[in-house]
Amino acid sequence: MSATAPAPGQMRSGPPAADLAADPAIAAQAEAEAERRAQIAARWDDACLAAALFALDPVAAGGLNVRALPGPVRDLWLEFLRELLPPAEPLRRVPLHIADGRLLGGLDLAATLHAGRPVAERGLLAEADGGVVLLAMAERVARSTAAHLSAALDTREVLVERDGITARTPTRFGVVALDEGANDEEQVPTTLKDRFAILLDLNDIPYNAAVPPAEDAGGIQRARRRLPGVTVPEDMLEAICATALALGVESLRASLFAQRIACAAAALDGRDAVAMEDVSAAARLVFAPRATRIPMPDPPEDQQPEEPPPPDEHQDDEQQDDQTPEQDIDKPLEDVVLESAQAAIPDNLLAMLKMGALRTRSHSSGKSGASQSGSLRGRPAGTRRGEPGAGARLAVIDTLRAAAPWQRLRRAEREQQGTGGDVLVEVRQDDFRITRYKQRSETTTIFVVDASGSAALHRLAEAKGAVELLLADCYVRRDRVAMVAFRGPGAELLLPPTRSLVRAKRSLAGLPGGGGTPLAAGIDAAVELADGVQRRGGTPVVVLLTDGRANVNREGIGGRAQAAEDAQASARAFRAAELKALVVDMSPRPRPDAETLAQAMGAVYLPLPHADAAALSGAVQAVA
Repeated sequence: MSATAPAPGQMRSGPPAADLAADPAIAAQAEAEAERRAQIAARWDDACLAAALFALDPVAAGGLNVRALPGPVRDLWLEFLRELLPPAEPLRRVPLHIADGRLLGGLDLAATLHAGRPVAERGLLAEADGGVVLLAMAERVARSTAAHLSAALDTREVLVERDGITARTPTRFGVVALDEGANDEEQVPTTLKDRFAILLDLNDIPYNAAVPPAEDAGGIQRARRRLPGVTVPEDMLEAICATALALGVESLRASLFAQRIACAAAALDGRDAVAMEDVSAAARLVFAPRATRIPMPDPPEDQQPEEPPPPDEHQDDEQQDDQTPEQDIDKPLEDVVLESAQAAIPDNLLAMLKMGALRTRSHSSGKSGASQSGSLRGRPAGTRRGEPGAGARLAVIDTLRAAAPWQRLRRAEREQQGTGGDVLVEVRQDDFRITRYKQRSETTTIFVVDASGSAALHRLAEAKGAVELLLADCYVRRDRVAMVAFRGPGAELLLPPTRSLVRAKRSLAGLPGGGGTPLAAGIDAAVELADGVQRRGGTPVVVLLTDGRANVNREGIGGRAQAAEDAQASARAFRAAELKALVVDMSPRPRPDAETLAQAMGAVYLPLPHADAAALSGAVQAVA
């Protein structure tokens, strides 16, 4: 076979490789793919650098938040971190639903009953002194556990005041929080994340790009010995503060963490003073994930700099060439560090900041509704003093723990009264503890659809497509859905709260369009339906799809002036009911009518995206 003959199965009609390479579209695609791979490689390199810097001084770093789903990439990174940590340092894993007594310490029940006096036991945080705490499923950690960890990181001690025990135990540790959140709703508590120096995101990193560097534990030990002598020049401190200000990072903790990470990077590279590359690494790891704005370029100066004098005729070309690089060297240090941090800022930063206002409106509810406490069913959430009965369950261990510190006094009291007997443990009524339970209430998403003539003329068909996508998402989350349509003289309940996706789609498909816009009647119907959901212990979320222009009042009579007043009155009543809502503007071009209505209702305003209901679905998830 000659060198020019095609291989078996090769198509002769295809364009040659040279033509493919010369195609501008293919060349641009190849360039974009190469840039994407370079960005992934840079992200993985920074993740490995973060592991080395954290292993060098976990206590100074405070913590490291790793956002990644369980998989080989995260396992590989954790294995690399374990190899860098000294074997002698303790590594303790904190379970998701750990009790406060096990976390902080308290009364050792068995030893107390045996000795007849209160005997304290060490908690998990005290056992992790000088080491690392591994927090699994950190996005679902209990609020009390996050508060105890935050307090221990601030004070570097554990305070125990429970079960008749009062003790302070010094402890110094670093936290590795494994954030397995599948979406933007599930986040590590802010109070805990603010005490972490480094925030990593290992999602979207393929396994073939995860290659651990050749870093050994011996280099970490040498860097630890060098770290106390590392100094930070004044210009480096100014660069750190200027970068934080330019990226909108207002927390002073972040600037302090950046300084510590820069010192650790200098020690790891064998330097006794922080250099520019160390500050750049700290800016990428500490500031970039916390950025709240993208720096804008400086505005042009009103006066242009004076042109340099023309070169002498006898000056040779070599001297002129030597002057050009000197102008680039004068670039400010802050700009160099800021460029390094900007390169590590996520591409979807603006989108995340836009949706941040939606997420912050609902901290108490999640995929399955708001959290409710009770004593009958749900997940155990501690105990309280009370008597068993009427469905309340006795917490035997906590009851014994409450009675144990008083056994010596009660034994002396029985001996004084001459009723000692062979009682081992005396439990009194005040010692009874019953179990508290926490459960998620059911979320009901109420769709209030404007089916009037203006909506049908504009984008009712597109709104139906968006609602269908939201209905499917609610079905996956096992939420209930309800639907109200308003057109003509009033509003109509098309679908009562149900989990039936087929029934919901059938009601949506049969929704006609046309007639006036009784906006006030639609809002009133939503308030009434949401009130019924709340009375049954559910969590209602209202999604109102309208253009915000009413022309039918509450009595079903036309007239824009009175209809607008009635709509505003209904919106104020909606706000007084403190309901969560999202107003989706169905107009082809957003107008102030729907936005003004959303402000009066205390709801989130969102224009309906053109031919894209995915953004609307994400907004509803953020509100709900």
